[in-house]
Amino acid sequence: MVKKTSIGGWAYIWGGYSEAPVPLEDVLKRISELGFDGFELGAFPPHLPENTKEERAKIKNLLKKYNLELSGVAAPFPSPATSTEEEYLKAVKDNLEMCVDMRIPKLRVDMVSPPTEIPGGMDYETCFSKVAGTWNKSADICAREGVKLVWEFEPGFLFNKPSEVVRMVYKVDNPNFSIMFDSCHAYMSSVIGARHMGEKELLPKGVVQFAHMLTGKIGHVHLIDSDGTLHDEDTSTHAPLGTGRLDFDEIIPAILDAGYKDEWWTIDLCFWPKALDVTADNKKFLDKLIDKYGK
Repeated sequence: MVKKTSIGGWAYIWGGYSEAPVPLEDVLKRISELGFDGFELGAFPPHLPENTKEERAKIKNLLKKYNLELSGVAAPFPSPATSTEEEYLKAVKDNLEMCVDMRIPKLRVDMVSPPTEIPGGMDYETCFSKVAGTWNKSADICAREGVKLVWEFEPGFLFNKPSEVVRMVYKVDNPNFSIMFDSCHAYMSSVIGARHMGEKELLPKGVVQFAHMLTGKIGHVHLIDSDGTLHDEDTSTHAPLGTGRLDFDEIIPAILDAGYKDEWWTIDLCFWPKALDVTADNKKFLDKLIDKYGK
């Protein structure tokens, strides 16, 4: 399968752009010029002011103008731990309508709740089971429309240890639910043990071992480097490709060995200052990885 390249749009509305987000058309024009095949939508203002058919139509027209597809979407969700199942499934259906309308193949979710404590007075197992049950039903709803539900684990949210990530995907136990494997989050989880509740859980072989633990369960990838730090002491610093500690000549083969066969390889420059200025270099780095491992 020929690999396709995309990049997350949230990098141009948050972080260094929080005071002056880059207009969506400027982003799409630039990434089209750089040869990207697609764009990963951050369904947040100002790129998507409101999740309405009219606003979505504007984006679809821009994507057509610049000959770009959508590789996935990150959209607003409540916490699956603290919301009622009814509230959460309503958010799933609302975002799924957008996916169907815009032909988006993957819908991203996360825990939302911070990793500092189990919320709502629940014990650990009750919370874990509640989340798994909600995501199982969510995955079923998405499956009926042919949209994959993918969970992005990260230091900023609950259940971020390698064993918890593996356990969750198996407890959800749904063929339409899989892991979004972000390379820098995987490093911060498996090598640094960032924001692990209680005792740190580190893997001797780091990201490579983590990927192998998720064999058959990786549904999407975000490729970005790590300098081993947290952004604002919250989530992983998304360092430009080739500038950090990650050895992609080990990581990419591990992801492929773990069974990742999807066509999309996505760059994530979330919170990186002036992400647009380094987008071209990241595209060149990704192209080299695809030339080496993606054909």
